[in-house]
Amino acid sequence: MNQRPQAQPAAVPARAISSPVEARKLAEDLMDVMSGLLGIIERETELVRAGKIREAMELEGQKGELSRRYMVAVEHLKNSQKYLAQVSPELLTTLRRHHDTFRAMLQINLTVLATAHAVSEGIVRGVNTEIQRRNIPNTYTASGQRATPGPRNMTPLAVSRSL
Repeated sequence: MNQRPQAQPAAVPARAISSPVEARKLAEDLMDVMSGLLGIIERETELVRAGKIREAMELEGQKGELSRRYMVAVEHLKNSQKYLAQVSPELLTTLRRHHDTFRAMLQINLTVLATAHAVSEGIVRGVNTEIQRRNIPNTYTASGQRATPGPRNMTPLAVSRSL
């Protein structure tokens, strides 16, 4: 009973807005999604900084759904940008300002995640170096130089990615 997962249907492109009410609704939806995504990202950043990686990973589902909604809203905004610029330029300016704040917070999150990744990679490499150092026999050549260990003396490090 092996069934292949069915492909998601392609998203229907959002039509451009055509009224001030739709413009306000689009802006509110986009700001709500950005605020929700920022809340999740801030929580994730706090958890990663505290070393609570497992708890941070539990936010992935919410983060993915909000990211999907964000992409749909941004696409809708792109399709409606001309209309918004003509009818409600102040609304467009407010959205841009909110989006700049959003991008700055995303950059902080990405920096924290990159730092956590670099630190964990450094730890794994350090553990591997220590394991290899202990497994290499201390032998010397006839000229008194330390012998280079062969490949059979290297022990691979196995890491479980499940936390």
